[in-house]
Amino acid sequence: MKTLKDHVVLFDAECPMCSVYTKAFVKTGMLAGDGRQAYQQVSENSCPVYDRQRAADEIALVNLKTGEVTYGIKSLFKIIGNTWPGFAPLFAFKPFVWLMSKLYAFISHNRRVIIPPSKGSDSFEYQPTFKLRYRIAYLLFTWFIVGYTLTAYAHLLSPTVPLGNAYREYMICGGQIIVQGTVMSFWDRRQTWTYLGNMMTISLAGSLLLLIPMAINHWFQFGSEVYALYFMGVAGLMFLEHIRRTKLLNLGWTLTITWVAYRIILLALILNLN
Repeated sequence: MKTLKDHVVLFDAECPMCSVYTKAFVKTGMLAGDGRQAYQQVSENSCPVYDRQRAADEIALVNLKTGEVTYGIKSLFKIIGNTWPGFAPLFAFKPFVWLMSKLYAFISHNRRVIIPPSKGSDSFEYQPTFKLRYRIAYLLFTWFIVGYTLTAYAHLLSPTVPLGNAYREYMICGGQIIVQGTVMSFWDRRQTWTYLGNMMTISLAGSLLLLIPMAINHWFQFGSEVYALYFMGVAGLMFLEHIRRTKLLNLGWTLTITWVAYRIILLALILNLN
């Protein structure tokens, strides 16, 4: 595998996802052994040529010979394109570059709610810029995926849990965002969008776990009680993850209590109204 030499990629040490994929570049030989470094550990005097705030938003790739710096998706394209030159025409195709840059920004600006950093790791001077449009886009994206998955899974729960209309799960998921957002506006308004991003990541992860029995159901069918027990197990994992993430955000138990209460109340209404 061809190695991109004399380059160093500056990653966010507070982002587990960034750490994993840049380490993979080194392990697979796409970058040299010393080809990655956390931007938090680079002194301003040792590498003054790059935009430190932009590097916190988009991964920076520094050419150690020329001092040239690329950011974001162009950094990734440069690393991948050096290893597999066959991708060069695609990486030069402007509509593809534009689309991938938007996808990269969508993930990058939400990376800390997708996989949260450890507690107290936000002490570095330069932090990722919060962009509301990307957080709203993330909430809408996860809301749609979760609503769609739960609507499909609801058929496996019937008749243990009565089927509702096609929009029931979307309304439940959207209502959770509104309720928890309202609670946060009184509890800790500064962290409202951070909390909502974390909350919807938990819901997204739970919905992805539901795909397992949905896939198995194509070959093996079980009673609705089995699918209900599995759903409760997933809900339990989500509960534990919600506790973990709210602790990282120093939010205490209030948000977990309201999160659980909302779900219990709705479940009771669904069972009583049918």
